[in-house]
Amino acid sequence: MPLLTLILMGVAGAIHVGFFVMESVLWRRPQVHRVFGITDPGQADVMAPALLNQGFYNLFLALGAFTGIVYSSDVVTRSHDELLVFTALFMIGAAIVLVVSDRRLIRGALLQGLAPLLALLVAVVT
Repeated sequence: MPLLTLILMGVAGAIHVGFFVMESVLWRRPQVHRVFGITDPGQADVMAPALLNQGFYNLFLALGAFTGIVYSSDVVTRSHDELLVFTALFMIGAAIVLVVSDRRLIRGALLQGLAPLLALLVAVVT
């Protein structure tokens, strides 16, 4: 895998760790609610269980990216390249679903999907 691909997937993984922290660790804070467009504390309470789950989903995506990066240096087998490609496609797919579900979420979709998309493009071109 090209070095730039690994760097971009590292960025994508870090972004998903950030989502995990906001959704699963810091969700009870009003400033985090506002990041997600939630202004009603009651609505935030109702959403808490789903956001806890979603946060861990994002953490597991990040772990896929980091695992693929760590094992990409294995010159004997390149089977971990597939893990990076799968994880990148998964992140891009989630970004597409986000923006299709609500076009106002384009900023979040770009944040979630741009780094893995660029990583795949670099991998294909080089």
